[in-house]
Amino acid sequence: MTKAELVEEVANESELTKKDAEVIVQTVLDSITESLQRGEKVELRGFGSFRIRNRSSRQGRNPKTGSGVSVPAKKVPYFKPGKEIKDLVNQ
Repeated sequence: MTKAELVEEVANESELTKKDAEVIVQTVLDSITESLQRGEKVELRGFGSFRIRNRSSRQGRNPKTGSGVSVPAKKVPYFKPGKEIKDLVNQ
C-alpha cells in the first residue's frame, strides 16, 4: 500500500475529502517522525511500536576494491509489530 492508497482509504472510510484525509495522514506520519528524531518511542496499541536502535561502528568492505572501510555508528528506526498484527499476518 502506498501513501496515496492510504489517503484514499482514509477518505473513503471517514467520508472526508481526499485533501482532508491527506492532511490527517501526513500529520500522523510527521508526528511519528518527529518523536523518533527526539529519541522517543512511539507505541500504537494493537498495531506496533516504532523505536530507535543504535548500531555500533564496524569494519566493512568496499565491494569494488575489496579494501576495508570503517562504517561509523548510527541510529536506525525499527518497527516492532504488535501481537494482533503478527497473529493476523500468520493466519
